[in-house]
Amino acid sequence: MPAPKNKLKSAINAGTLQRGLWLNLGSDLATEIAGLAGFDWCLIDAEHAPFDPGTIRSQLIALAGTGTAPVVRVPINRDWVLKQVLDLGVQTVLVPMVDTAAQAHAAVRACRYPPEGVRGLGAGVARAGGFGAVPDYAGTANDEICVLVQAESRAALENLDAICAVDGVDGVFIGPADLAADMGFRDDLDNPAVLEAVDAAIATILRHGRSAGIISFSSEMRAHYKRLGVTFLGVGSEAVVLSAALRALAAER
Repeated sequence: MPAPKNKLKSAINAGTLQRGLWLNLGSDLATEIAGLAGFDWCLIDAEHAPFDPGTIRSQLIALAGTGTAPVVRVPINRDWVLKQVLDLGVQTVLVPMVDTAAQAHAAVRACRYPPEGVRGLGAGVARAGGFGAVPDYAGTANDEICVLVQAESRAALENLDAICAVDGVDGVFIGPADLAADMGFRDDLDNPAVLEAVDAAIATILRHGRSAGIISFSSEMRAHYKRLGVTFLGVGSEAVVLSAALRALAAER
């Protein structure tokens, strides 16, 4: 029995738009509701939310069977962190703060079994390999792992051609907030200079044949990014949606 097919990877590599939601609450119930809502993917945000390996596992179980593909954003680009997350069974990872081709290459190698990478052979006793029920996992897993790296600094944009050229990088996700802050516009995310830099970065990513990704809380900007060819599109966060809905309800008089 081989590793499961990664339908999300196949879709974005084929240029098919995949819309998804950030998960920041760490709630199994909220995650299950999001998974059943009809998104193509849901991202467990281990960088900016209260997640550890145990809670990531719980979120993956909550998404299982909903039809929504799980993605995990790891907190840092380290091989041992990526190894833990992959052994929990996720097949698509988002790696933050990738500024150079060398860092992108390290992320890819951390997600691949030897000889292509350095991932440790432990899935036979982990959820990824069905605790031994998927005997061919190690021999088939590499092709099904999707590696998305985040470009969210001026340095990353300067090195974007080299990052996109790294074999094994499936896509590059533009982190608009951190990019704006690094450009000197922390409190002005819609500054024309930031928007122009994002558009140019998306064009570069697509020119290299990689999937381009971004998140936007504006329906107008989401439509704009779809027109540009973004295929990994974040449409919001369950925490933001819940907070806004509750504030609106509380404001009724």
